[in-house]
Amino acid sequence: MKLCLFQGTFNPIHNAHLKLCEYAKKQFNFDKILVIPAANPPHKSLDRDLAYHRLKMAEIAVKDKEYLEVSDIEYLRSGLSYTYLTVKELYNMYDIDGKISFIIGTDAFKNIESWYESDKLKELVDFILFVREDEKHLKQDKICLQKLKDKGYNYTMMKMPFLDISSTQIRENITNSIPIKTLVPKEVEKYIDKYGLYKY
Repeated sequence: MKLCLFQGTFNPIHNAHLKLCEYAKKQFNFDKILVIPAANPPHKSLDRDLAYHRLKMAEIAVKDKEYLEVSDIEYLRSGLSYTYLTVKELYNMYDIDGKISFIIGTDAFKNIESWYESDKLKELVDFILFVREDEKHLKQDKICLQKLKDKGYNYTMMKMPFLDISSTQIRENITNSIPIKTLVPKEVEKYIDKYGLYKY
């Protein structure tokens, strides 16, 4: 199986996340893309009570896309959500063709060496980078990215239009009673409204 991982907080999952997966599927022809909400990410402070809702919203968002599947592997694991541990588990769970691919934004990838067991992780995955900001920032980052490649962090850039949607923006819109219907799938919007999420 040609497997790709897309891990994140997904707080909440939104249309740019789904479009990114669509581009990855088209460009690399993955058999499956696993969407993995990080229950307790080491680099971010999150409301643990939202972990269940983040997982459920992701499941709702991908239900009609056969190449996407949400994994609760990190939700079920106690402790911090370390990518290295997740990837090791997935190699035992799936019959992988070659290496697992891992989608990551250029902003996060620049700090990959700070991740838990980063030297071991780079041997297990091939990274697929997408630009989280506009092109002028990418040009400034090329030296940093090349240094990582020289250290064995293998990556491929994924060509796709820059989509200016963020989970932070969505949460702020909800707090300020600004509509989010163009930013998230309709069923996710209904879920957020049903449980009164982010109204603080």
